[in-house]
Amino acid sequence: MFNKKYVIDTLVEILEVDSPTGFTKKAMDLVQLKVEELGFTMTYSNKGNGIVEVKGIDNSKVVGVLSHIDTLGLMVRSINDDGTLNFTTLGGILLPTVDSEYCKVYTSDGKVYSGTVISNSPSAHVYKDSRSLERNKENMHIRLDENVKTKEDVLKLNIGNGDFICIDTKTVVVNDFIKSRFLDDKACVAIVLGMLKHIKEEKVKLKNDVKFIFSTYEEVGHGSSHIPEDISECLALDMGCIGKDLSCTEEDVSICAKDGGGPYDYDMVNKLKSFAKEDKLNYAVDIYEFYSSDVTAGLRGGNDIKGALIGPGIHASHGLERTHYKGIENTMKLLLSYLTK
Repeated sequence: MFNKKYVIDTLVEILEVDSPTGFTKKAMDLVQLKVEELGFTMTYSNKGNGIVEVKGIDNSKVVGVLSHIDTLGLMVRSINDDGTLNFTTLGGILLPTVDSEYCKVYTSDGKVYSGTVISNSPSAHVYKDSRSLERNKENMHIRLDENVKTKEDVLKLNIGNGDFICIDTKTVVVNDFIKSRFLDDKACVAIVLGMLKHIKEEKVKLKNDVKFIFSTYEEVGHGSSHIPEDISECLALDMGCIGKDLSCTEEDVSICAKDGGGPYDYDMVNKLKSFAKEDKLNYAVDIYEFYSSDVTAGLRGGNDIKGALIGPGIHASHGLERTHYKGIENTMKLLLSYLTK
């Protein structure tokens, strides 16, 4: 039904472009290129959100479909006297999962340096607390792959406070599983691009006018806090959570009934559940206590909208994540029903 190869290849390509929140231009340039290759046009808001408008049969209503290109990451906080870097976090990355991971430091003048995120007690043969030391930003640093011994050595490289630090995604595709950092939310960006391809090639008629919005600051809470005024209803595409007493799996499309921002629109949630049943999809309805979405940002920003949230089940969120193509496909099928029925 959908072009599986295109969706997976596009996802892998997007994952290869670093885009921590606040540093998304290169990734947005790639998304724009993909959009234009499909014959659509992307415009931008002042803060850098990308908007792709597709006309529907009934133009009396405009719906928004929201996904975000920004990911988690780090930023240089200060430079130590021994040439290592202290960092601050961008979004809620799980720091224990980045211990000993490779990274890249992007300077303001366009240079890129490799390094490693590492514990302050990195050797079992040297430090008694190497295993027990809590992995947090006070107990970790960036080790640069440069011959630097002092703060002055680092400054000569034009590395400075506020430079972005991007973590290696470690992307692998095996047996239709996609393993990578930052599937939240690049899996859904690939879903939107796959849907645009399907709309174009299959000449799909949408029920209403649709604005597909790629936001750039979701991971810090204000991605779609401003939404175009003509949008009255928003569907966020974001990851489904897995674990504890939740029913979602990597092969499901998640329908979120409530998250940390409160319940989603009752009628929209029930309509999505009805579509999932009609289409015989693998789906789950869950509540995500420690979660918010672009719809949450839109509502808190004062926009007069209805909102709901769906997305593929993703395991180990904000760490080394994994999903399955079936979860992506089920999300695309539910999205298609939402856009056409």
